Amino acid sequence: MQVLVHGSELAAATASAALASVGHRVWWWPHEDMDWAALERVDWLNSEPGLRERLDRHRERGDLTLIEDLESLRRIDIHWIAVSPDQRESALSRVEQLVATLDEPLVLVNNSTFPVGTTERFEALLPRDDQYAVALPDMLEEGRSLATFERPARWLLGSEAEPATLRVQELLRAFNRREDVFQIMPRRAAELTKLAINGMLATRISYMNEVAGLSDSLGVDVEYVRQGMGADPRIGFGYLYPGCGFGGPNFSRDLMRLADVQHQTGRESMLLEHVLDINEAKKETLFRKLWQHFDGELRGRTVAIWGAAFKPGTARIDHAPVLTLLEALWAQGVRVRVHDPAALSALGEARGAHPLLELVDGNMYDALEGADALMLVTEWKCYWNPDWQRLKRELGAGLVLDGRNIFDPRYVASQGLVYRGIGRRASP
Repeated sequence: MQVLVHGSELAAATASAALASVGHRVWWWPHEDMDWAALERVDWLNSEPGLRERLDRHRERGDLTLIEDLESLRRIDIHWIAVSPDQRESALSRVEQLVATLDEPLVLVNNSTFPVGTTERFEALLPRDDQYAVALPDMLEEGRSLATFERPARWLLGSEAEPATLRVQELLRAFNRREDVFQIMPRRAAELTKLAINGMLATRISYMNEVAGLSDSLGVDVEYVRQGMGADPRIGFGYLYPGCGFGGPNFSRDLMRLADVQHQTGRESMLLEHVLDINEAKKETLFRKLWQHFDGELRGRTVAIWGAAFKPGTARIDHAPVLTLLEALWAQGVRVRVHDPAALSALGEARGAHPLLELVDGNMYDALEGADALMLVTEWKCYWNPDWQRLKRELGAGLVLDGRNIFDPRYVASQGLVYRGIGRRASP
């Protein structure tokens, strides 16, 4: 098929690479807010496993062509839109431009996270009876975007016309061979389902963080509670790990979008607002534990932080807990040394000029120099099995604050270090 992909999001880059790799002829039209000259320098594109290499390979082969306007196009079967929420109006105007140029059968795929009902707005712009708009919400996972696109657990397809449904199924047939993973539903239902899924996942995370706080107060190791809850088949283990808050450009945004949808329909969601409040409060959890350990005497101290990205496998720091944590530490005059395998550039752009911040590239142990305590914020695999005796030598106060509960408290304490996690603790 002849496919036009519009947008500069991870979803647009991934769709362009994956569709070109299975025989489709793809034209990628980056959004003017971030053209290819800017895109090829961003960390998230270059750090996403296999993505940049795949894009470059198919550009060289001619399966994928970058364009800046619609003048070179003669025929399009699929118009795939994957832009950011704030680019909705420009995407609508580009559709008007496209249909004025190309008068032929067309299926528009809305792969963006827009307000519920936007797919219908797209279809209203299509003048022919054989032109359709469908909703196919972005379900990618950063850090494994190609894997989740090419081996999907499900596609939520909002389509109300059989010709459109068949064409989208054909478009994605190469990624749907093992079993039929399409869940076909009305367009508004697909748009709302995407938001509802992330709302449920966020609620599970925030609830588990509340339980972890209660465990701290009662002197209970939250790991016993988590294991007991997860073993109940009505609950399961997914998204049941306490931590120092979630972030990311999609998860937090979708939760706020769902709250907006509730508000626009005249329904206020006390639950969603509370979930958001819990998450923001949890981003300061490690700071509060540091404060308690030193009885509030923090000025002049140095803290090492391992991990800045909002999750392992990405270079993004959008809404990441480290941003809130840094502000709390700096307000108390704490010097911070941060190490991250991928996100230092993004952190430098956002906060790098601060006099109390040092970005440590290369060896993660270099961040420990002169530090009183270590905060583990992002659970990159390189941090899971550190040299504990080196940490004991380097950390002045021997304090390890584990924001993701990846370490074994008893083992850390056996190495002569003080361990404080989320609902877990141990001392030498």
